[in-house]
Amino acid sequence: MSTPTMQLSHSFADFLETLAEASSKAIMPHFRNGHDVENKLDGGFDPVTIADRAGETAMRELINQRYPDHGILGEEHGPENLDAENVWVLDPIDGTRAFITGLPTWGTLIGLTTNSKPSLGMMVQPYVGEYYAGDCTSAVYKGPVGSKTLKTRSCNALQDAVMFTTTPALFPPAEREVYDIIEAQTKLARYGTDCYGYCMVAAGLADIVIESGLQAYDIVALIPIIEGAGGVVTNWNGGSAAQGGQVLATGDPRLHEIVLKKLSACAA
Repeated sequence: MSTPTMQLSHSFADFLETLAEASSKAIMPHFRNGHDVENKLDGGFDPVTIADRAGETAMRELINQRYPDHGILGEEHGPENLDAENVWVLDPIDGTRAFITGLPTWGTLIGLTTNSKPSLGMMVQPYVGEYYAGDCTSAVYKGPVGSKTLKTRSCNALQDAVMFTTTPALFPPAEREVYDIIEAQTKLARYGTDCYGYCMVAAGLADIVIESGLQAYDIVALIPIIEGAGGVVTNWNGGSAAQGGQVLATGDPRLHEIVLKKLSACAA
């Protein structure tokens, strides 16, 4: 299946398709096929599999072959040439917990920063054949239901909003208290969506994602998609979310201001 990158104007948009195909080819043989799971976190659970490492290796090899002067920041294999003008930010499986339990709510995140700012991104879910891509000025989708331009929806009140987060259990106490207040005012909250939550905001099917404790590779690829669809992504202070940490993404800029005021009380 070809990806929608030809509809984006960014000079490296076509290369996203090559990276997506390579990562998918490396990852898919391991999905729902039984594999060893390693734990990267002492005192907790942060899983990694052979599929994570294989997907990132496949993308790194292509980047180094095609653009040896570019940098790479990946979750599994560390940084390369981060002072470069263009740096690829890779998360081969965002949602490894979903992956190891057979749920198709994980995705491969392929992002690009130009002069340290997110400029291009894609989320690909090869099992269901969905692609979401954006370049901060436009965003597109291709999948089983066809191709379309992504556009966020209007929503300027919490009581009308649909919100996502990984799980409230990940928030430390002060953040959890504020999050719970916000969730109680929304129409609907859903958990465990990982990168899909952000894509649903871009697609106009949801309104808010609130997260904390993210790394750059968890969010860089998603920023150009949401912004390209008309949404807003910042940290809880209203600044850049490109380094991860506390992240707020909304489809409607008016709603963003409402939620940001509530989150600022415990912004880092």
